[in-house]
Amino acid sequence: MIEIYQQLPIYLLSFTLIALAAWQIGRFFAYINLPKISGYLFAGLMAGPFVLDFVSSEGIEALRFIDEIALAYIAFAAGSELYLPEIRGRLRSIGLVTATIVFVTILGGTLAVFLLADFIPFMQEFPVSGQIAIALMAATIMVARSPSVAIALINEMRARGPFTQLALGVTVISDVLVIVLFAISADIADAVLTGVSINLGLLLLLAVELLLSVGLGFVLSRLLLLVIRQRWQLWLKTAVILALGFGIFLLSSWVREYTHDNFPVEILLEPLLICMVASFIINNYSQCRLEFSEILHGVGPLVYVAFFTLVGTGLKLDILAQVWPIALGLALIRGVVILIGSFGGGILAGDSARSNRHKWMVFVTQAGVALGLAKEVAVEFPGWGDAFATTIIAMVVLNEIVGPILFKLALNRMGESHPQAEAAPFDGVRDAIILGLTPQAVTLARQLQAHHWQVRLAALDNEKMQARLDQLEGNSLDVRLLPDFSLASLQSLEAAQADSFVLMLSDEDNLQVCELIYEQFGTETVVAYVREREMRPALQKLGALIVDSDTAVVSLLEQFVRSPSAASLLLGKKHPQEIVDIEMRNADIDGVALRDLRLPLDVLILSVQRGQQRLVSHGHTQLKLGDKITLFGMAEQLDEVMLRFENQKTP
Repeated sequence: MIEIYQQLPIYLLSFTLIALAAWQIGRFFAYINLPKISGYLFAGLMAGPFVLDFVSSEGIEALRFIDEIALAYIAFAAGSELYLPEIRGRLRSIGLVTATIVFVTILGGTLAVFLLADFIPFMQEFPVSGQIAIALMAATIMVARSPSVAIALINEMRARGPFTQLALGVTVISDVLVIVLFAISADIADAVLTGVSINLGLLLLLAVELLLSVGLGFVLSRLLLLVIRQRWQLWLKTAVILALGFGIFLLSSWVREYTHDNFPVEILLEPLLICMVASFIINNYSQCRLEFSEILHGVGPLVYVAFFTLVGTGLKLDILAQVWPIALGLALIRGVVILIGSFGGGILAGDSARSNRHKWMVFVTQAGVALGLAKEVAVEFPGWGDAFATTIIAMVVLNEIVGPILFKLALNRMGESHPQAEAAPFDGVRDAIILGLTPQAVTLARQLQAHHWQVRLAALDNEKMQARLDQLEGNSLDVRLLPDFSLASLQSLEAAQADSFVLMLSDEDNLQVCELIYEQFGTETVVAYVREREMRPALQKLGALIVDSDTAVVSLLEQFVRSPSAASLLLGKKHPQEIVDIEMRNADIDGVALRDLRLPLDVLILSVQRGQQRLVSHGHTQLKLGDKITLFGMAEQLDEVMLRFENQKTP
C-alpha cells in the first residue's frame, strides 16, 4: 500500500492528462447530441486497465480520494437544489406524486431485481436474504433522478407552468430522499450480508446513525458558513469547502474502524447524507444561499469530468459484457414502475388525466447521484460491489441517453415549452420593423431606408400616436397604427419576413413583444431600447441586443475619447466607408477560404461569426453557409459584395 501511494504524483499526472482528453471527448459527445457524462465514462473506460491501461488498478485505488471529494460535491449539489419556497405552492401534489413513485419504485424494483437474481452473475452466490438486500439497494438507486439535467432542459425549452413545476419539484425531492433511503438500505444490506439478525436493536442503531449523520450535517453547515463568510478569493473558498467534504469521508471511515475495534457495535455514518443535510440547511436557512450556489456551479464541470472519468476507468469490461442485457432490463423495469407510480400519484393528487399520462416521461433521466451511489456500493462492499456498480452504471447511462428525449417530448405535449422558433429564410429583401413612433424611431427608419432597407414603423392606435403621425412632414415611411402588440398584430406587419426588429416601447411592452418574436418568428436581430436596467437580464436571455438609455451616450463618448477613428468609422462620420454585417447564403462559395475570394481592394473582412463563436479570421478561414460576416468598405463596393455573399443559388 505504501508503494502505491509513493507513486501518487505519477498517477495524478497521468490522470490529469486523461481527464483533459475526457473533457474534449465530452464536448464531442455533446456535439453529436449525446450526454457529456457518457463521453467522460467512455474516455475513462478507454484509458482504464481493460483497454489502453494508462491507469492501472493500483492507480485507481490510489486515486480513490478523488471519488470521495466528488461524492461530497454531488451531495452538496443535491442539497442545494431543494429550495422550499419554490415548491410550497404545489407541495401537496409534489409530495403525493413523490411518495407514490418512491414507494412503487422500491417495492416493484426490489421484487423485479430479486426475480432476476438467478440471471445476474454476482447475485447467484448469495442466499435469498442476501439477494433481497442487494435488490433493495438497486431499487433504492432507481429512485434517483437528475435535477441538473431537468433544470438545463427546462431552461433550454423555456418551459413554465404547473406541469413543469411538478416535474422539477419531484425530481429535486427524489434526489434528496434517495440519499436518506440509500443510507438505510446500505445499513440493512451490511447487516444481512454479515449475518447480523434484523431486530429492534439493529433498528435502534440505524436510527442513532441517521440522527448522528443529521447532527453532523448541522455542524458541517456551520463550518461551511464560516468559510463562505470569509473575505477569501473564490478559489480558496472552493478548495476549503471540497476539503471539508473530503474530511467527512475520512471521519466516517475513522468512526467505523474505531467503533469496530472498541465497541460491540459498528457505527456507520453516511457521508453523503451529512453533506446533503449541510447543503440543505445553507440553502434554506442562511443568507449565503446564492454565494454557495455560485461556488458549486463554478467548480461543477471540473468535478464531474474528474469523477466520471475515474468511474469509467474502474468499469469492468468483462463484467459489462455479461450484464448489459440485465442493465437494459433494469432500465425498462425502472420505466414501468415510474409510470405506475407517477400515474397513481397523479390520481391521488387530483391531477388531470393528460398530465398523468405524461408524468413518467420527465422522471426517467439519471446522472450524478445515481452514479455516486453505485460507486459507494463498490467501495463499501468489496468483491461483488464492482459488478453491482458496473451493472447500475450501465443502466444509468441508458436512462441518461433516453431521459432527456422523453423530458422534452413531455414538455412539448403538455404545451409548456417555449423554444425559439426557426427564422424564415432570407427572401432577398432586407426588412426592418420598428415598434414605437418616437423622433429617434423616425430618424432611424429614414437612415435605414437610405441604405436600401424596407422599413415598417408601428405604434399603438391612440390619439397621441395619431397626432405624431399627422406631424410627419413629407411622410414617405410605412407607418401603421395597431390595436395592440399581439401575435395577430405582428403578423399583420409580415413579421415573419423581418430581418431585424427595433423595440422602442415601454420596458414591459418590449419584453412582451420580444417573447413573441422569440417564440413565433425566431428573428435573430432584435434591438431593445431599455429604460430600467432591471429589465436587461430578461431581454438578454431572449437574445436581444440592449441599448441602455442611461449609459448609451456615455459609452459612445468614451469610445470617441479612447478610439476616435473606430467610433467615426462605426458612425460613418468623416469617412465615406461603412461597416455592415451580412449572412453568407451563397452555396457556390461554401468552403472557400478567405484568401481565395476575389474582393474589391478597398473591402475588408473584419470578422466571421459561426453560431455563437466569433472566429479569429485569417486567409485560411473557410466560409460556411450561415456565417455572419462583418465587412468594411465603400458603400458601392459593399453592395456588390453583399450580392455575391447573399446569392442563394445552389451550385
